[in-house]
Amino acid sequence: MSDPQPHMKLGLIGGNIAASRAPYLHGLSGAQAGISVTYDLLTPAELGKDFDAVFADCIAQGYRGINITYPYKEVAAGKVRVDDPNVRAIGAVNTVVFEADGPRGFNTDYSGFVAAFRATFGEVPPGRVCMLGAGGVGKAVAFGLVTLGVSELRLIDTDRPRAEALAAQLRIAAPAADFLVSDDVAAAAAGATGLVNCTPVGMVGYGGTPMPAALMRDAQWAFDAVYTPIDTQFLGDAQLQGLQIMSGYELFFHQGIDAWTIYSGHTADTAQLRAALQTIPAD
Repeated sequence: MSDPQPHMKLGLIGGNIAASRAPYLHGLSGAQAGISVTYDLLTPAELGKDFDAVFADCIAQGYRGINITYPYKEVAAGKVRVDDPNVRAIGAVNTVVFEADGPRGFNTDYSGFVAAFRATFGEVPPGRVCMLGAGGVGKAVAFGLVTLGVSELRLIDTDRPRAEALAAQLRIAAPAADFLVSDDVAAAAAGATGLVNCTPVGMVGYGGTPMPAALMRDAQWAFDAVYTPIDTQFLGDAQLQGLQIMSGYELFFHQGIDAWTIYSGHTADTAQLRAALQTIPAD
């Protein structure tokens, strides 16, 4: 009798995650590696529990690991051991693996953004960037932009102290670059090479766009961290203004590949995985 196929239990904790493609990505990655994968969508509000209780349930129920998404990435960072100094500086984790000595946290938004940017735009540096949103994914993308060689980053957030705190961290990480905080979207967008949305505006349940289309015409590229839906108004407006665009799906794809490697120790065949995902219709 042949040995039974190994099984891995994974999940995603977040709000508004019903449309997530993560179960497919990890299920297909597991199939490549000969591992049966269960991937659960865990919304604390629907479960009638807070984040801490759902996190504890995952440990008790034998999950190998979990992804964390909005609005819990920064909360999760306080519940895990983080070895990477860049991830400690970001202060947010989106990938947790449960080990015998306790949960360990990673930020594959950070590593995935760098990989996605290079795959989409090549080796050209980001230039001057206007970024909306300084929360969990915003922090990861900001440090990714530093890794990519951003020359100036203009931060806008409805929570200005949060944006100021991120700017202070970034100045330590990259003293040669300029990091500014603004409350004026028009002024921050003027002359920017790249435009980035790291707010939830535009995702399912949070319709609209965080930036008027008229402010986009000076830029060269745009990225939206939202990937449900993939075709956001922000990216549609940018494309009509002649900008090169990168969708949140690219971040989702590359961060997912990195998370799978952390969970399993396997490296996915990215071309095969991308093709397989494209055959699965959107819900």
